[in-house]
Order: sequence, then C-alpha cells, then structure tokens
Amino acid sequence: MTPEELAALFRTCIADAVADEQLTLAEIPEIRVERPRSRAHGDWSSNVAMQLAKPAGKNPRELAQIIADRLVADPGISQVEIAGPGFINVTLNKAAAGELARTIVTAGAEYGSSTQLAGKTINLEFVSANPTGPIHVGGARWAAVGDSLARILQASGAEVIREYYFNDHGAQIDRFAASLLARARGENVPEDGYGGQYITDIAEQVTAAATTNPAELPDEQAVEYFREHGVALMFDEIKQELANFRVEFDVYFHEDSLHESGAVDQAVEQLREKKVIFESEGAVWLRSTDFGDDKDRVIYKSDGNAAYFAGDIAYYLDKRNRGADQVIIMLGADHHGYIGRMYAMARAFGDTAGTGGNLELLIGQLVNLVRDGKPVRMSKRAGTIVVLEDLVEAAGVDAARYSLVRAAMDTQLEIDLGLISSRTNENPVYYVQYAHARTCAVDRNASEHGVDRSAFDPALLDGAADGDLLAALAQYPEVVSQAAQLREPHRVARYLEELAGKYHTWYGQSRVTPRADDPVTDQHRSRLWLNDATGQVLANGLRLLGVSAPERM
Repeated sequence: MTPEELAALFRTCIADAVADEQLTLAEIPEIRVERPRSRAHGDWSSNVAMQLAKPAGKNPRELAQIIADRLVADPGISQVEIAGPGFINVTLNKAAAGELARTIVTAGAEYGSSTQLAGKTINLEFVSANPTGPIHVGGARWAAVGDSLARILQASGAEVIREYYFNDHGAQIDRFAASLLARARGENVPEDGYGGQYITDIAEQVTAAATTNPAELPDEQAVEYFREHGVALMFDEIKQELANFRVEFDVYFHEDSLHESGAVDQAVEQLREKKVIFESEGAVWLRSTDFGDDKDRVIYKSDGNAAYFAGDIAYYLDKRNRGADQVIIMLGADHHGYIGRMYAMARAFGDTAGTGGNLELLIGQLVNLVRDGKPVRMSKRAGTIVVLEDLVEAAGVDAARYSLVRAAMDTQLEIDLGLISSRTNENPVYYVQYAHARTCAVDRNASEHGVDRSAFDPALLDGAADGDLLAALAQYPEVVSQAAQLREPHRVARYLEELAGKYHTWYGQSRVTPRADDPVTDQHRSRLWLNDATGQVLANGLRLLGVSAPERM
C-alpha cells in the first residue's frame, strides 16, 4: 500500500462516516499521511482528525476514533492507534507494505510521476547568460537547478517550455564588440571591456572566416561586423556548453526582437488602457506603487528611449500571449531588488504574482569553488572568473550537476572540487550512483544463482531492514510532489542520499541469493523484487536531476 493509497483510504473512511451520519462535514480536504519520526509509532501517521475537529464539531480524539474504527477493518491495515491530541498512527500488515515493491517495478520509469500539474503550461526561464563570455559557475548552477526543476515539473504533469532570454540588446554587447575589435587589431581591450583568452579566440575566428580583414574596416563598420559575427559565435559556444551539460532549451528568445517588432509599445499601450500609466518630467511611468512596489518605475526615459524595464514588460506579456499559465524566472543573487517591480508589473496586467502565481521569480545565491581548502578564483580561459567548462573538466558532468543541485538554491554554495571528483562515500553523487550500481550487481549475481522474479510474496519482506527500505521507497512520490510545488529540486537529491543509505544497510542485512548449496526460496525472489524496486527509484530520481545511473562502477 502506497501513501497515496492510504490517504485515499482515509478519505473513503471519512466519507463513509459522513454518509452514515456519524460525522457532519461540508467538504473533506486533501489528506496527507507522513512517516512518523519513530517506527514505534507505526508506518504512517495523519493529523486529519485535528484538522477536521472544528468543522465536524467533535473532539479531535473522538473524531480520530471514528476514523480509526473504519481504517482497521481494511485487510491491509495491521493496527491503528490514536496518539497525543489526535494523531492517527497506522501500521500496515507485512503483505500490504511489501506490495509496494511490485508496484514500483511494474510502474518502472513512471513511478513517482503524477498529474498534479496536468493542464498547466509553465514557461521556465533560466541561465540566460549574456552572450559576452562563457557561462560562469553561477550560471552553471542555474543551468543544473533550472533543468532539474523543468524535469520535476514535467514529471508532475505540467507542459514545460524551457526558455533562454538572449540579451543581445544594450551596452554589454557594445563593449563585447569593441573588445573583439581591439584584440583583432592587436590592441588592449577598452577599460570597461571583456578580457580573457576567449576574446582573442573569437576575434581570430571572426577574422579567419571573413573574406577580407574586418579589423581594417572603418571603426563603426568594424565594430558592427564583430558585433554580428562575434555574438553569433559566442552564443553558439554557450549553447554547446549547455548541451554538453545536458541542458537543452525549447525557445531562444532574442531581446532585440521586442524592440524591432513594436512589442514594447504594444505592451505599454495595454497598460495605458488599464489607466496605470502616467507621464511626469518628460518620462513615461508605470504606477507600480499601486501594486505593491516601493516606487513607481520609468518605462520611457525623458530622452524617449525605452528603459530596460520596458523590455521586461513586453517580454512577460509575450510569454503570457504564447500560452504560458505560469511564468517562472530564475535570477541571480543581485536581482533581489527586481522582485517588487516585476510582481507589480504582473499585477498591473491583472495577473497574480508570487509562489503559484502567473509570475514567479526565484532568486539564487552564489557558488564558491575550493580545492585543498583554498578558493578557486580564476579560469584558464576566461581569466577573471571560473566558468562551467572548468567545473566540468575538474569533476565531470554528473558530479558537477549533482553538486550544484543538492543544496537549496537560495543559500550560498561551496563546492570542494577534490571531494566531488573523488570515488568515496564522502562524495554524495558517488554514494548515490554506487547504490544504483550495487542494485544492478545484485541483479546480475541473482541471475547467476538462479534467482529471478518468477514469484513474489510481499509478506516475506518481513525483516526490519525490509520495512525500513520499503518505507523510504514509499516516500519518493511525495518528495517529487513537494519539489515541484516548492520549486526545490534539492529535495530529490537529499532523498536519494537517504534512500542510498537505507539500501546499503539493507544490502548488509538481507540476502537475495542463497548461501552455498541452499535452495532458492520465494523470500530470495521477493527480495530481488525489492532490490530492483530500489534500483528503479534511484534511477528515476537521478534522471530528474539530469545525472546518469551507472550499472557498474
């Protein structure tokens, strides 16, 4: 019996009590069961009696008893106890608990998936690094977390559009082009330009591909040439870096298109129609203080040029017009001050903002790399920053992705390059991947000893380690659900580490193959089901994080 099935049984018992006029309730809320901290309190626990006591007009313990009397009649329930102010603690019988192994193996890659977000289209924007240099390690964090979140949202039933906002409009592109031209002419880059070996490399590529030397053109033409061709080369490189990191996007949206298509003017006109626009000191403003912002925001400056915020307005509206029910944008640590104005803008259009709203902003924190206890501060190629390719070169894609995802993204992250590249149990990704490889090794060994899944008796999964492992496996769907609801992929990583620990303990205490010349029994076969169920959940969870599940290590 899964936690979802037990929650449904709770609901049925309450509905039956209402039908029999034991209870009076207008509606039955969503019911959740949780793993109690102590196994002495049973397999699962619920506080539903305390939730419903007031609307039902009952004492919580009295209400709990009504529910318990009905629960215990189910053949899958071994015992029901009422604890404290009204907790209902449930112990499953061995067969009902063990049946989960067959459920998981049968479901395969679909175990843990749900339809909780079915019908929702979510536009998820992440990374969106300026095309002026390689992706820095902070951008690598958004790549790993954003792609993992997309996978989790899809596993929860949502249609997810992965979008990359290509910032090809503004002063940073001007500085990039000027830096390329300077290097092509053998000059120092401008004081506010971009350094690093990659600038020289791209300048040389642009020059080599040209029929005549573009560096010899008049300044204005030369800058424009290096802008067009250099940005294209840099962005192709960024896309390749991301693909190598197992991150692909559905949409690459060019900022320039907003201004060229008139989308900015059209978006502002919609706000005018809603009477939330005013003019002052020659500028055009959004009355964002009416929608929770700390001050009103300029859209068009007094010189007639659009403020950067104008592009944000048009871009958000464009996403909504393309069918996004929810727009989630992941931003770096320096964007905290952006939340108020963006949420106010969404509300000005009549939308909702914040967690679960039409617009939701997620702010991430910085990443620090250390080796031998000392900070790693400089890239071989970029010069002044550490970039994605440095991290991948040092640790590999699996370890890099896992280490970037396993901490809550609103906390600063320190990654020890020596640790994550090691093949020891102190390395979290190795610990989890080794558990999966071990399940595969057990499966191969079982086959050699004639143990297969031709029989399954869930009641034979009766050891303490069996029960602990089954309980951990049962929690996986809820972990995925919470990770989707809270936008926290790290919950999946931390769960996998706990599951790996339970499995390693189980492996040391339970036998899948018989000793010496002992015969193969149904308990061996049943434990093979449990072994394979564990391997399946480990593989499913690693897949959500974009990390491989090796069969041998």
